[in-house]
Amino acid sequence: MAVITAAGLSKTFGSRRAVDALRFEVGKGEVFGFLGPNGAGKSTTIRLLMGLCRPTAGAVAVLGLDPVRDGAAVRRQVGYLPGELALHPRLTGGQHVRYVARARGLTGLGFADTLADRFGAVLDRPVRTLSKGNRQKIGIILAVLARPEVLILDEPTSGLDPLMQTEFERLVRELADDGRTVFLSSHELDQVQRMADRVAIIRDGQLVVTDTVAGLRQSAPRTIEFAFTGPADPGWFSAIDGVRVTGSGLRQLTLAVNGPVAPVLRAAAAHDPVDITARPADLDELFLAYYRHDPAKEPADAR
Repeated sequence: MAVITAAGLSKTFGSRRAVDALRFEVGKGEVFGFLGPNGAGKSTTIRLLMGLCRPTAGAVAVLGLDPVRDGAAVRRQVGYLPGELALHPRLTGGQHVRYVARARGLTGLGFADTLADRFGAVLDRPVRTLSKGNRQKIGIILAVLARPEVLILDEPTSGLDPLMQTEFERLVRELADDGRTVFLSSHELDQVQRMADRVAIIRDGQLVVTDTVAGLRQSAPRTIEFAFTGPADPGWFSAIDGVRVTGSGLRQLTLAVNGPVAPVLRAAAAHDPVDITARPADLDELFLAYYRHDPAKEPADAR
C-alpha cells in the first residue's frame, strides 16, 4: 500500500524549476532514502509533502490526503524534522517536549524520557545554550514523540556524533519494523545504504533513478584493484569494453568494471599481478556515477 505518492510533481519559483515532474511511491513500513547534494531539490520536495508550499503542477498525497487541502489531518499523522530546525531559544528541551506532547494529545511522557536517555539529550537547559548536536537530538525526539504513521526527516543526523548516528539508525529500523513509514532525505550516503529499503537520487530537481540499494549495485560497476611486480600502464585495459581506469600508481591500477571480468583477468595476467581485490560499488560511488554524467554543471540551488 502506498503511503506517500508523487505524480508529475513540479514546483517553480519564478523562472527557476526547483523540482520537475517527480514520480515515486513509498509503501507502508518502508524506509525510503531521498538522496542528493545541497540544492538538488530535496527540501523543496519535503515542503511539498508537508503542504508547506503548493505544487506548480502534478499531485502529491500522504496517507491518501492532499497535504495542502487536508494539511491539519496530514500533520496529525506525520512526524516532521526540517533541515533547518527552529526551536525557541529561551525554552528548554523539556518545555518543547511538553508543548508538543500537549498539542499531540499525549497523556504521558514515558516514551520521550526513553528517547532522551537513549540519545543523551539535554532537556533541562535553554536551547540557546545547547550545541547543534543537542538541538538535533531534541528535534528527533519531537518528530518521533507521538509514534506517527509517517516520518519525514530532512538531514536528520546533521550535527550528531557517530555513536548517536548509529543509535538513530537503530531507531529508524525499529520504527519501520513497527509498520511506520520513513521518508529520509540525506547526503550521508554510507548511512542511507545501511538503513534504506529503497533509494531515489535527485539531480537538478529531477529523479535520475529509484531502486533498492542491491538493485543499484547490480547495475553499477564493481571496483577491481591490481598490484603488479613492475610499473603499471593504464593502456593495458583501454581496449576492453566496460572498463574504466579510475586510479593509478607506480605499480597499482584501480578499475571500474561494468561487464564480465574474464577479459580483465586475462589482460592483467599478462603483466604479472601480485595482488587483486574486488568489491561491489558502494552508494557513494553510485551517487557520483549518476552526477558524473554532467560534471561541469553544478546542481541548481533548489533548496
